[in-house]
Amino acid sequence: MDFNLSEEQQLLKDSVDRFVQDDYDFEARRKLANSDAGYSEDNWKTFAELGWLAVGLPEDQGGFGGPVETMIIMEAVGKGLITEPYLPTVILGGGLVAEAGSDDQKNEILPAIAEGGLKMAFAYAEPTSRFNLADVTTRAEKSGGGYKLSGHKSVVYGAAAADKIIVSARTSGGQRDRDGISLFIVDNNTAGLTRRDYPTADGLRASEVMLEGVEVGADALLGAEGQAMGAIEKVVDAAIAALCAEAVGCMEVLKDETNEYLKTRKQFGVPIGKFQVLQHRMVDCFIELEQSRSMAYMVTLKLDEDETERRKAATAAKAQIGKGGVFVGAQSVQMHGGMGMTDELKISHYYKRLMQIDTMFGNRDYQLKQFAALTQ
Repeated sequence: MDFNLSEEQQLLKDSVDRFVQDDYDFEARRKLANSDAGYSEDNWKTFAELGWLAVGLPEDQGGFGGPVETMIIMEAVGKGLITEPYLPTVILGGGLVAEAGSDDQKNEILPAIAEGGLKMAFAYAEPTSRFNLADVTTRAEKSGGGYKLSGHKSVVYGAAAADKIIVSARTSGGQRDRDGISLFIVDNNTAGLTRRDYPTADGLRASEVMLEGVEVGADALLGAEGQAMGAIEKVVDAAIAALCAEAVGCMEVLKDETNEYLKTRKQFGVPIGKFQVLQHRMVDCFIELEQSRSMAYMVTLKLDEDETERRKAATAAKAQIGKGGVFVGAQSVQMHGGMGMTDELKISHYYKRLMQIDTMFGNRDYQLKQFAALTQ
């Protein structure tokens, strides 16, 4: 299989890599992560001007490219530890609208995302749901000509910055039934919606979103009532592929930074990279990185296959990314010694992001169980 990028894909890669190198160094990123918003509106406008916010969206609504282009951008996101809400807005929010939305919803929302004028978030997790996308207690009851939503959504990435939040809510069935789950587009300033915003361990922003009798119109329903699980799983698999690419970017930086440190840090009069045990550790890190890169490629290329093959690819890739990312992060910290965990050194920040990626949409243990169930 040919893994070489096309001319257009290479231009996109050069563009995002140049931005990270020239405009998103570690100190600039740390200042953004410590700011009130946690990201830069100027950077978001730049993303729109360069066309990155249109990647993966339908061409009819101003989008271009597909999973490979998304992979290219997300690997750069990992290398720069970019804090702007790209995944919540473009991949999750835009992906759900593109997958399940009506023509009116697509024409209203997707061009606005591509132009940088609209940010989104996806509220799917709940305090008791663990990693089960179908474990939904938030209720949506018919009220007049629309719906009334009540419930609690947890760890909603990008909610503080979002203009609209897509909420999964149960319109019928029991707490863990696959059927009966619906999606609703809710304005962030709607009466009855409150948030508790907080920084996450990796420097991003998430929120607890409380819905207390939030009233929305019938036009807020995204897709068919009670039949949202197919769209949710498809878009989450695309998000998993994107996270795999991001993790590869993080691991590559850790590998390069640690390798350079071993060449310059001296002990007993020689660079510590001369010690065989540390050379073996670096080889192990390189192996984990390349295995993770291969799995990221694999899941990216299988996103358009049938549901079973797509789900198997996503669970397998996420399990490897969790294993590889935590290993490379831990080894990088150990080889830097105690200062590897300090805030001043970038190593700790990449390690924390990899730990967070492992838990998003299911950690490695959960994904291995899912893969085993799919292959029985």
